[in-house]
Amino acid sequence: MNRAARGSKAYLSGVTAEEVAERLYLQRGAEVLARRMRNEGGEIDLIVSEREVVVFVEVKARKRREDAAYALSSRQMARLSAAAELWMAAKGRTGDMRFDVVLVDGQGAAEIIENALSF
Repeated sequence: MNRAARGSKAYLSGVTAEEVAERLYLQRGAEVLARRMRNEGGEIDLIVSEREVVVFVEVKARKRREDAAYALSSRQMARLSAAAELWMAAKGRTGDMRFDVVLVDGQGAAEIIENALSF
């Protein structure tokens, strides 16, 4: 498989994982505020509102969920935090927020880790 094909496969895998994550939050009664949001700070896969809390979600897809759990670097966490702060300011939002990680395995099984990131 050439580089372009691998990139396309990874992109589709990521989009599918994000759709799985979104369904999980919708089942919990959350409202989707944004998908694949980009700003100067970085990109956030999913932003939802759940019980008056703005939740910034990073989705990690790997063949095994155990592998996905280790896929978030400190650099990515810093970018996620910066992007979240910029988004909150741009939307005039104040109040509680949290950072979740959703781990999705190759079979489409997913797990939400609430408050997964602390800064």
